[in-house]
Amino acid sequence: MICCGIDWAEKQHDVALVDDTGQLLAKRRISDDAVGYRLLLDLLAEYGDTEEDPIPIAIETSRGLLVAALRQGKRKVFAINPMAAARYRDRHGVSRKKSDPGDALVLANILRTDMPMHRPLPNDTDLARAIAVLARAQQDATWNRQQIANQLRSLLREYYPAALDAFAGWQNGLCRPEARELLKTAPTPAEAARLTRAQLRSALKRAGRCRGIEAEAERLRDILRGDYASQPRLVEEALGKQALALLRQLEAACLAADELTEAVEASFLQHPDAEVILSFPGLGVQLGARVLAEIGDDRQRFADARGMKAYAGSAPVTRASGKKHHVGRRMVKNDRLNHAGYLWAFSALRSSPGADAHYRRRREQGDWHAAAQRHLFNRLIGQLYHCLHTGEPFDEHVGFPSQLAAAA
Repeated sequence: MICCGIDWAEKQHDVALVDDTGQLLAKRRISDDAVGYRLLLDLLAEYGDTEEDPIPIAIETSRGLLVAALRQGKRKVFAINPMAAARYRDRHGVSRKKSDPGDALVLANILRTDMPMHRPLPNDTDLARAIAVLARAQQDATWNRQQIANQLRSLLREYYPAALDAFAGWQNGLCRPEARELLKTAPTPAEAARLTRAQLRSALKRAGRCRGIEAEAERLRDILRGDYASQPRLVEEALGKQALALLRQLEAACLAADELTEAVEASFLQHPDAEVILSFPGLGVQLGARVLAEIGDDRQRFADARGMKAYAGSAPVTRASGKKHHVGRRMVKNDRLNHAGYLWAFSALRSSPGADAHYRRRREQGDWHAAAQRHLFNRLIGQLYHCLHTGEPFDEHVGFPSQLAAAA
């Protein structure tokens, strides 16, 4: 058996091939372009790489054009964690000096000695991988939007508390078009106090509001003309300019999040697993797309439901040493899937009587809120594994039979 290791870099990559005895067969440095990829494929073919029996490859990343070129066909590509590769490096020397050709050799030897201990990249379809790109980008855009909104809110607290009081009753607060339009119209309290009802109505209409404009304009006028403490005039104007700069960033983040949301919905609804995923309580299009993006559609990726639960971080981990025995939550997990699972379990409480009864039973047994949520997510993702493998939609009476009976 021949194994290949590739030390990935931005402009060039080091390649090493070893046989089953650990003998170095070949090493080469290739460029990060189409010419380099062809040289790599020619090198692999020279040592027996075929379409039916490809040489396995270890690399420290799961992304990029090089990985995309290597994943064509039946080839197994193993994404080795750089921290794990660093531990293996200590087996071959004590100086702890690092070199790119040496790292490529270490990666090849990892596959030679411990291939069963590592997982190859899943064989997901192109549509599932596209959904993963869009869903993760949408999640990042949502987090970025909230981060900028928090910065703007913190700034407004320093000089413009009337704006926060005016937007407090609106869902999504500063991220709403009405709030952004009003802040652009009047970035300082002095300018806001001079706004007339007609100007407020125009601002609300420009933001897309259609109903209740007259009453909302009256409410905003009363709040913006209220009695609040103020900064000196020059300081207030400077803070207003800073708020406008953050507001431009917030508008760009909101636009990006909205566009990615539409793209995720269009792609996710085309996937054959969407019907099964959307049948679960608490899973909508966006959250369902995030779950699909992390678990993929390769049915051979997880040996059983326990593997998927451990990957999501919902299953507990047991650690025993001597007389000590500890059962706790997992720290090493897929953070994106774990975050989606928390939202999933929280949403399922209102849409599923069985899920709500399961959560309340765990709370009565002494679990804290997060532990009960994690336990519910653990059960739901196990049911999702079963439904995806059988192609059956979720059934409330099958998923929570005892909880439904107790609730009745």
